[in-house]
Amino acid sequence: MAELISLREAIAGLIHDGDRVACEGFTHLIPFAAGHEIIRQKKRDLALVRMTPDIIYDQMIGMGVARELVFSWGGNPGVGSLHRFRDAIEKDWPAPLTVNERSHADLANAYAAGASGLPFAVMRGYVGNDLPKHNREIKSLTCPFTGEVLAAVPSVRPDVAVIHAQKADCKGNVLLWGIVGVQKEAVLAAKRAIVTVEEIVDALEAPRNAVILPHWVVSAVCLVPHGARPSYAEGYYGRDNKFYSDWDDISRDRETFLAWMNRHVMSTADFADYERSLVGAQSKQVSHG
Repeated sequence: MAELISLREAIAGLIHDGDRVACEGFTHLIPFAAGHEIIRQKKRDLALVRMTPDIIYDQMIGMGVARELVFSWGGNPGVGSLHRFRDAIEKDWPAPLTVNERSHADLANAYAAGASGLPFAVMRGYVGNDLPKHNREIKSLTCPFTGEVLAAVPSVRPDVAVIHAQKADCKGNVLLWGIVGVQKEAVLAAKRAIVTVEEIVDALEAPRNAVILPHWVVSAVCLVPHGARPSYAEGYYGRDNKFYSDWDDISRDRETFLAWMNRHVMSTADFADYERSLVGAQSKQVSHG
């Protein structure tokens, strides 16, 4: 049953060192505020799962949060590589990172299987693909009805799912719409779920094709306006494309990355304070210019 609590309380109480954590959101509603709070609280040894890890996982990996990454694509969308992710793989900095690479179709089916309480997912996939040679978790089985050889992969069942959404009501029912990825499946597959939202309202009015998560599948709802920035939240704000571009320079060098993270994340109290720190930094750049 959902509790309406602060993000700091939710991360402290629901995410433990060593947990398998899935922070999901597909280009839209990416839970940046929650990722920052995980970093701020110095959670360690997490097995991170995400179909498309981008900047938030680059930050988490670079700050020593992760021991493993389960993913199907990784990069800074529209810009290039994730430099902290690459540094962890290539040079074990700041710590070794185990990589479990799978396909989009694989992880989508694996989340759905986890949400259904199944131990594995079955699909047509990996035909003519070399990935099964490098990932021992990708198996094959023969259909008992047709004889067709299919791919079998372990389901994804996180200890904690973390997502961002547009609204929740006072009972903790959650509403999200627009481009959605596997947020619903991730929440239903997880033992615990944290949802940050733009606002809390008395009653939800769902548009067509929206997703509603009932309060009994959510552990915590946290009011965090702008909590998906620099990604976007449909109906609230657009994508900050400049930040994605700027991140390439910020993250390329270890010392520059650490200085930025210490200034804007580790030295701030919460996400609102983080946003104020960015505005202050931009104001200084303008005045000096």
